[in-house]
Amino acid sequence: MKLGVFAVLFSDLSLEDMLDHIKEKGIHTVEIGAGGYIGDAHCKPEELLADDEKCRAFKQAFDDRDISISALSCHGNPLHPNPEIAKDHHEKFVNAVKLAAKLGVDTVVNFSGCPGESDYSKHPVWITCPWPNDFSEVVEWQWREKVIPYWKEQAMLLEYYGVKAAIEPHPGFCVYNTETALRLRKECGEQIGVNFDPSHYFWQGMNPVQAIKALGQENALFHFHAKDTQIESRNCELNGVLDTKSYKDINSRSWVFRTVGYGHGEGEWRDIISALQVIGYEGAISIEHEDGLMSIDEGFTKAVDFLQGMIIHEGAKDLWWA
Repeated sequence: MKLGVFAVLFSDLSLEDMLDHIKEKGIHTVEIGAGGYIGDAHCKPEELLADDEKCRAFKQAFDDRDISISALSCHGNPLHPNPEIAKDHHEKFVNAVKLAAKLGVDTVVNFSGCPGESDYSKHPVWITCPWPNDFSEVVEWQWREKVIPYWKEQAMLLEYYGVKAAIEPHPGFCVYNTETALRLRKECGEQIGVNFDPSHYFWQGMNPVQAIKALGQENALFHFHAKDTQIESRNCELNGVLDTKSYKDINSRSWVFRTVGYGHGEGEWRDIISALQVIGYEGAISIEHEDGLMSIDEGFTKAVDFLQGMIIHEGAKDLWWA
């Protein structure tokens, strides 16, 4: 495994300055934003696909610094009931897949998407319980009519280009946990797997270690985000984990995203890294920063310091057992 970073943290820097900055921290692999909700500050696939010289220069910037690309990411909602948004996010995904193939990158990260409750919806509708029965009917309609047909078609695109889609389970989208991730893979094919973010599992009350092992049994874990969640016990005990308050309202929320180590301790993160080893994961540990209590550089630096020794230590165990 290699320690990496999700480069959208540094969208205010040029590509070259961003790469120099992370290299100074000892990082040698990077996940690049390529459109959708996360933007395309460092990578505009449509331009790079249309201009071979620009594409060569883009790749050379990484090669010159001995930095690899772990994935292109275009987190979006290609199933959005607004056809303009759906079309835009779908095209971003297609272009990311094509560019990944051109660059020799094997993974594109995305969300599964979430449609409305019918063909007449204006906004996505995410169902959280089975009753009244309308809710169960909506969920099955979404999967049958929207989710499965879309991703079956994308699986053919992925296979053609030799690229994998790492779907990030996230509440608000149809794939949000282990069960839904494996359902999508079973229905649509082995080109589709998971971008695993423990923070999303922590705040839903799941056990990341067990989820990693379950996904590993299906060879379904393609990429990994390093991000933590702090559970605010009193707020959670009063209101549960379904929380629609602003992320800025930190004091009132049931949970908040944190830099690794600030939501769960070293022991739990060692268990997570060990679980990745158990399933044979050899990809990136891609640091993502969404900590409202730290600046980007503070959160990034603390995550690097926390994880670097851990990954080296866990890697040494492999050599001992070998």
